[in-house]
Amino acid sequence: MKTKMTVNGVSVCPTGEERHEYFTLSLSPRRKKRLCQYDYRHTDGELFSCVAPTLEECRAKRDIWLNNNNK
Repeated sequence: MKTKMTVNGVSVCPTGEERHEYFTLSLSPRRKKRLCQYDYRHTDGELFSCVAPTLEECRAKRDIWLNNNNK
């Protein structure tokens, strides 16, 4: 999937910042689902990336990741 968030499949998210983009997933001709692609690059350079229905859910997942990795 080509997005505005990547160049050749590599995240362009700067250190210490987040990027998100909504996209629509077609599950069938009549069923579509809107999702949020989220990237956060920690100040140490490590990238966290996830997909969830909302930006708020992505940020909640990021916060869990930060707490579990003692960031």
